[in-house]
This record gives sequence, structure tokens and C-alpha cells, in this order.
Amino acid sequence: MSRMPALFVGHGSPMNAIENNVWSRSFAELGQVIPRPKAILSVSAHWYLPGTYVTGEERPKTIHDFGGFPPALYHVEYPAPGDVDLAVRVVAILRHRASPRTDWGLDHGTWSVLHHMWPAADIPVVQLSVDSTLAPEAHLDIGRSLVPLRDEGVLVMGSGNITHNLRHAFASLHAGDVSTPEWARRFDEDIAQALEQHDAGALTRALGTEGGRRSHPSADHYLPLLYAAGASDAQDAVTFPITGYDMGSLSMRAVRLG
Repeated sequence: MSRMPALFVGHGSPMNAIENNVWSRSFAELGQVIPRPKAILSVSAHWYLPGTYVTGEERPKTIHDFGGFPPALYHVEYPAPGDVDLAVRVVAILRHRASPRTDWGLDHGTWSVLHHMWPAADIPVVQLSVDSTLAPEAHLDIGRSLVPLRDEGVLVMGSGNITHNLRHAFASLHAGDVSTPEWARRFDEDIAQALEQHDAGALTRALGTEGGRRSHPSADHYLPLLYAAGASDAQDAVTFPITGYDMGSLSMRAVRLG
């Protein structure tokens, strides 16, 4: 099997899972151009806690980790199988810095995207948590450790948003102004340039910049990008199959590496 690309996807609002909009259609198109993987290792912004864990369930549950949305969204199920062997493999290649857990499943950072990419839910999916205690460099290093999985047919996928300031986004919606602010546009473009140049230093320093602090009051939605970037190298072509902004300021940029 040829090497799988690494992928980062901006997942945006949970409503993208059930709406027919530019984002849901873009996710479906992405599923047509990404080679079908043997399995998927998803690093979601929504499993953000102290510690590095992998889901070890044979049948991971669909987690509806949000509130205040229409009932139809809570009825969505994504019954993809788990992959216990892949979970064990991840623990081994991370030299036991990770451990398996069976009390999570697939949160909406994972299933709201895969629901459109591969709607049959017939590809095994394992989630890897984002350790809230680690520095950005450590997240990138974990991503580097995952490179061998790409040669084994596993899609390493980060799911978050390159800009994610929900307070600003909801205030803008309330005010009826969903234009994209300059700070969000500039940060998104700076990160895109760093990715194209494989500039690991710029990627790990980004959260400490003025634009990074404004774009990410919490680091959770940025850090999954570092796993995808870490799982690539300078030989990987960098392309952006999806671009644009949800709710005005949430970058929906998707990044394909390789």
C-alpha cells in the first residue's frame, strides 16, 4: 500500500454534520480525493485533557459532546468500528507515553467530518487525545512518531480549526456581522505559509503571538494541526483542499500533506 497523506480538517460548527452547505459538501469531496485508508487515527480538539490516550473500544460510541442544538443532530450516529490492534500499535510507537481507554469513543470533531467523507462508516477509527499539559513542541514530536503509520495505510487526521475564537464568533452572529476580521485572516495565512515551508518553529511558536492568542483563547483547536504537520516531512507536497471561514472567523482550512 502506498503512503497515506496526513490530513488536518477544520470541522467548524456541529451543524455541518446535518446541513447541506459548502462545508458538508467539501468534506464529501475530500473523501473522494483522499485514498481510502486501512484505518483512521483521528486527533480531535474535543478530547483535550491531561494525558495521552487512545480509544481501545471495538465499537466506539458516537459522542454528542455539545448542547443547545436541534434534536436531529443528537440522532446522528457514526457506527464505525474501532481497531484494537491499531490502538496497541500507537501505544507501542509512542513508547508507552500513551495508554488505551474505553470510556470515550468518537466525538464530533471526528464524526462530523467522517460522516460526510466516508458515510458508510466502514473504516476503523481510533482517536488519540490531545494532552493539555504538553508544550506545542511535544505535540509536534508525537506527530513525528506517527509517521510509520502512514506507510501502513493509516490516515493520521487532525481535526480542529486554525482560528477558533468562539466568543468572537457568537458575538458576531448576534450582531449580524459575519465578515472575517483581519486578525483571523492574517493568522490563517501565516499558518498556511508556515505549513508550505515546513517551518516547524513557526508552527510551534504561533500560539504565543498576538494573532495566536486572539485566534485561540484555548489551544485545543490548534494543537491537532501539529500532529498532522509532525506526521509529514519536507518531501510532502502541501495543499489546501478547503479554505474559507465558518461563522465569520473560524478558519475551515483543510491541509493535505503528501
